[in-house]
Amino acid sequence: MYDYANGDCGGLRTRIGGADALLRCSGALWLAAERTLVVADLHLEKGSSYAARGQMLPPYDTRETLRRLGAEVAALTPATVILLGDTFHDRRSEDRLAADDAETVRELARGRTLIWVVGNHDADGPRALPGETADELSLCGLTLRHEPRPGLQPGEVSGHLHPAARVKATRGSVRRRCFITDAERLILPAFGAYAGGLNVRDQAFAGFFIRAPIVGALGRDRVHAVGWRSLAGD
Repeated sequence: MYDYANGDCGGLRTRIGGADALLRCSGALWLAAERTLVVADLHLEKGSSYAARGQMLPPYDTRETLRRLGAEVAALTPATVILLGDTFHDRRSEDRLAADDAETVRELARGRTLIWVVGNHDADGPRALPGETADELSLCGLTLRHEPRPGLQPGEVSGHLHPAARVKATRGSVRRRCFITDAERLILPAFGAYAGGLNVRDQAFAGFFIRAPIVGALGRDRVHAVGWRSLAGD
């Protein structure tokens, strides 16, 4: 069901709802048959949102997130890039976007289709930036939406929950953002620099999977397939 990709991307190959998928070390999903790159929960301008409320964070999260997304686009040359919701941290984030960062988004859209799936943080979608807006999409027999729906949803690909795994080790444990899947549906990790993560053993993930899921924990240069029994709560 799972095997590692050739080359240096460190990705984990699997099938989701019958479609071939590559879970990349960056936290992006690559659907090679459609030349489509999918990323979730960028939360652009989260740092400036916190700063406006008096919590001063280094204001480089947007630039770093877009740099990483640009590296994925350069490596894969996708025909389509899908932003799977909560691309902006709030509805005023686009107004706070630096001119250079806005130009980076425009450059990412040149020569390809850019689709903004709306999320709970950015329900209006972009106003001045390029791309199409959608509530959800169907592709390769998959349904791509921001928030996972309750119950069994074969073929669903979503974000929203920012999954993270605490993996047991001989000397304690290590915590990593992760994919989580049972080969029927997939929840992507948050791609944004400041997006954080929710432990996959949290009750919020209960009821989504028909069997014990596998997590794809993001390592430095590899996605590590980890079984459910090797995971710890926070």
